[in-house]
Amino acid sequence: EIAVKGREAVVGVSVFMGGTPTTSRAVVHCAGHAYRMRADFMRQEFHRGGVLRNVLLRFTQTLITQIAQNAVCIRHHSIDQQFCRLLLLRTDRLPGNEIRMTHDLIADALGVRREGVTEAAGKLRRARLISYHRGLITVLDRPALENQACDCYAVVKRETDRLLTLPTRDPMTKSMYWRPDYRTPSSAAQTTRVATRRVATRRVALAS
Repeated sequence: EIAVKGREAVVGVSVFMGGTPTTSRAVVHCAGHAYRMRADFMRQEFHRGGVLRNVLLRFTQTLITQIAQNAVCIRHHSIDQQFCRLLLLRTDRLPGNEIRMTHDLIADALGVRREGVTEAAGKLRRARLISYHRGLITVLDRPALENQACDCYAVVKRETDRLLTLPTRDPMTKSMYWRPDYRTPSSAAQTTRVATRRVATRRVALAS
């Protein structure tokens, strides 16, 4: 796994970056909803410029940061720290504190043995930071979990908070400014409405 995306994200950056096709693939781990847009519409709106292009370029920068930081984390940090980072990145992008992932899926995402994930999860459960049962992991103490994670999570989160912001028009000056608020459901919906204002979209369900 090279990156985690949620409702703040887009899948298929190669469409507007000009490098299609891509060698990577997207795998849905949590059920939800998304907007699907035709590739030619996306390219047309991107080249038009404005709010949509700014949002897409900002997201691409956060994606690059996450990919680079994940590579460093896998090379230098323990499985315990990587497991904490994985849980935090996912709960940042979900509406609650529950994650539906088996130990096998987590091991595959981190590129480690399943036994290592089971041991790391057992430590966190004994410390009452998480609970888990049959593929459902619940984060019980997020601040303590952040303390257990490596600095890689903080780097990614700080960059995401800085770049993934809402375009807002000042009613007095009529100029655009950026207001950070990327994790709430209402802000995610507002960002989608702004970004797809002039194009046709269709809502589709994603099956895990």
